Amino acid sequence: MKLLDLDSTREFTPGAMKRFFLVEDSAYFKIINFNLQAGVTFPIHSHDLDGELSIQVIEGEGFFLGDDGAEIAARTGHMLISKIREPHGVRATTDMRIVVTIAPPI
Repeated sequence: MKLLDLDSTREFTPGAMKRFFLVEDSAYFKIINFNLQAGVTFPIHSHDLDGELSIQVIEGEGFFLGDDGAEIAARTGHMLISKIREPHGVRATTDMRIVVTIAPPI
């Protein structure tokens, strides 16, 4: 077992996205914590791979972003699940912290 203290990664970079790799040494999944200052967008992107991902909001508010201008309101406790091939992104309206899990890892 491994305990991760997400409070220890509560750092923001002005006007940018801060990234912390939490688990990247697993053959089964990768977990990354991204912290976005209010107004920052994690650009919409996709990966040409099979698999799934989740994006969980652990703090703050904003929008999950998708293809063709899709926006889904996102706040603390919300989780988006999608195929890795499906376009996805996040826009923060307040300081926002998300945890992304990717399976299998890319």
